[in-house]
Amino acid sequence: MPKISIVTDTDSSMPVSLAQEHGILQVPISINFGEERNETDLTLSNKTLFERIDKEGRLPTTAAPTPGNFADTFIKAFDKDGSEELVCFCISSAMSATFEAAQMAARDILPDRKITVVDTKTLSVAQGYMAIAAAEAAARDASVSEIIDIAESIRSRSFIYGALATLKYLSMGGRVSHIAAGMAGMLNIKPILSVQNGKLDMLEKVRTRRKAWDRVVELTRADAAKSRIEKMAVLHVAAPDDAHELESLLRSNLDCPDEVITVELNPGLSVHTGSGLVGVGFIIF
Repeated sequence: MPKISIVTDTDSSMPVSLAQEHGILQVPISINFGEERNETDLTLSNKTLFERIDKEGRLPTTAAPTPGNFADTFIKAFDKDGSEELVCFCISSAMSATFEAAQMAARDILPDRKITVVDTKTLSVAQGYMAIAAAEAAARDASVSEIIDIAESIRSRSFIYGALATLKYLSMGGRVSHIAAGMAGMLNIKPILSVQNGKLDMLEKVRTRRKAWDRVVELTRADAAKSRIEKMAVLHVAAPDDAHELESLLRSNLDCPDEVITVELNPGLSVHTGSGLVGVGFIIF
């Protein structure tokens, strides 16, 4: 079987060490403050990002990698281990132009290479778990079609829930009004987000942080009621202590895997959720 490389983008929330362990290359999402551009996984941390947002009172914009960015990474993937084919897993096309840019790189810049670009229709660790499963399948000499089938099976069994700490950043981005954000703050409302139709959208609103966390646990329990949780990651944005607390809550209420990883959303996603988010991503079996 031909050797197959796996590529994804940094909206997969995949820690660098985990990507390296599986031989996965990641193409970075950019954050733009005016004319400035920062590659999220190389130059910008959430701490620095939100310090600047709070100081300037405005959000930066995010930008998908260019076709040239993808082409450069594709070439590296082919060259690093003599791969003959490549599969690239991108954040949902409903959320970003990343998928389109990867397609353009494959079609217009590297037309003679065997490259398959997959719209994961999801994001964050669900996307990351798809890429990891694909890399593991590739290591077993699976074909491209088998790799994609395995990855899409992961997507169909993956779930993400996140509890926002504040509506402040959604308000700054225009997704809710300043009045609504102010009222939510007064009433201590903590929205819960989930992936719906390929987008990270508000699922429901809960009052108080603890009730929001309890609701995340309830939603997780409901999804895993007739199955078992195969893999789990606790998600956060600049809130490692809260992530640890949520993990303890999950473990005390659910049959969690022995290994639960802690993952911080990269700035390409966190700019849309705001500092203080905590949540969970998991796969059922």
